[in-house]
Amino acid sequence: MDFIFMLTRDDQTVTDALDIVDDIADLPLKHIGFKDIGVDLPTLTKLHDALRAINAETYLEVVSTTQQSALDSARIGRDLGVDWLMGGTWVEQTLDILDGSNTRYLPFPGTPVGHPTTLGGSPEQIAEQTARFEAAGAAGVDLLAYRASEADPLELVRAARKAGSGHLVVAGSITNAEQIAALAQAGADGFTIGQAALSGAYNPRKGTLRGQLADIIDATAAASI
Repeated sequence: MDFIFMLTRDDQTVTDALDIVDDIADLPLKHIGFKDIGVDLPTLTKLHDALRAINAETYLEVVSTTQQSALDSARIGRDLGVDWLMGGTWVEQTLDILDGSNTRYLPFPGTPVGHPTTLGGSPEQIAEQTARFEAAGAAGVDLLAYRASEADPLELVRAARKAGSGHLVVAGSITNAEQIAALAQAGADGFTIGQAALSGAYNPRKGTLRGQLADIIDATAAASI
């Protein structure tokens, strides 16, 4: 299972993301993401270049709540050349934008609402949409399981895993090793953590970001055995 470190707080890229990349460049982090909200496009370009320089797979997560903004985010991801575009619900239009690029797409199943985003939807809806999105050409789904407002998070993960064979990433509100282990058991291929690491909430007894990330890396390794 992959740990995707998101350079984000409150669903926005942090303004010192470039400094953070410099500070953590020697850690065994191979999956790092950001959002196109919080910093300007020139900064995103520099950030993506910096992540490429440390051989990280790159992720841009779309959190826009309107179709036009979400598709604009997809164009930014395509033009930057990110490995993975995550989020959004306008699947066919996004796939059209990404057509011919090397960027793989993981849309949101369910009913994402608001900003920061919560997730409505039943396991049945998650399963139906996961299968339909993959049939349309998506590489898998980006599931906001721990932001669910209507269902048990792990039931949503299991439903998505059973319905699809693509890449299943769980994003949002993951804050401890128990959740990471449970996601591995439920069949997730990856998960994101940003705010819990950047705020020190993952392990309040440690005061540095490097300490937070080291613990998450260890928990990921333990869960993946």
